[in-house]
Amino acid sequence: MATLLDINSNRVRHPEKANKPDTEVLRKPKWIRVKAPTSKGYAETRKIVKDKGLVTVCEEAACPNIGECWEKSHATFMILGEICTRACAFCNVSTGLPQALDADEPQKIAEAVVEMKLKHVVITSVDRDDLADGGAQHFVEVIEAIRASSPRTTIEILTPDFLRKNGATETVIDARPDVFNHNLETVPRLYLKIRPGARYFHSLRLLQKVKERDPSQFTKSGLMVGLGETKEEIMQVMDDMRSAGIDFLTIGQYLQPTRKHAKVDRFVTPEEFKSYETIARAKGFLMVSSSPLTRSSYHADSDFAQLRAARDAQLGL
Repeated sequence: MATLLDINSNRVRHPEKANKPDTEVLRKPKWIRVKAPTSKGYAETRKIVKDKGLVTVCEEAACPNIGECWEKSHATFMILGEICTRACAFCNVSTGLPQALDADEPQKIAEAVVEMKLKHVVITSVDRDDLADGGAQHFVEVIEAIRASSPRTTIEILTPDFLRKNGATETVIDARPDVFNHNLETVPRLYLKIRPGARYFHSLRLLQKVKERDPSQFTKSGLMVGLGETKEEIMQVMDDMRSAGIDFLTIGQYLQPTRKHAKVDRFVTPEEFKSYETIARAKGFLMVSSSPLTRSSYHADSDFAQLRAARDAQLGL
């Protein structure tokens, strides 16, 4: 389990949580445990990321799949710095006052995409409520840099909600990423506790805007389970997502980063995840990834191929 202290900078990662009481940590079941990363491929990916001074959500969010993904040269790049202006109860990304934007970051990411020979790349970011556009133009510059350097690479973005940033969502939509992802994360009832800086219906509307402005773009969203939600609430969120035209749903187990974060209410069984997948497909999602270790960008490259094939089949192509 991680701590509030960032061992690389000796900085407190979550100052807003420092005085919170410790929460109980449940023992992980066998289906959650993963091996520590040790492969040659992992080391090579780590070197590219470090040499270019890039940030990955794989590291910042303490993703359990980092060993498997980095071994295959798959990394999710996190732009706009490594410090988030929000303080979600579930997230391990550092919070506080962000640094200035790195103007060279788009080019450095494009170079990493080429060096890693990525056919599909995922770009996410911290929330930047301090910026007038929430970082929207920086997303555009990253997309354009990748397209210029590696035109055959498909691009998936996982954006913040751009809350109260008029025109920001449209700016990013118009850059035409192949997949526009924004995670709802949890059910509406738990937003005040788990995602207090966000608004459920604003996030849902953001994804609906993508389909209205550019129907050709795939939309994607994800949920964490094990936070105290009910099956009925998850099914209602699925219906909301389908009403907004969302194509791809991911569902994974919430894992508690530190004792100061929201506690795990329970570990959802693999059988329950399979049931969620069956229900979601019946509701009309083109693609569903539902398992204990599913994360937004887990197997994103192969999932994108399946997503595209599913739409082609739907259109009779």
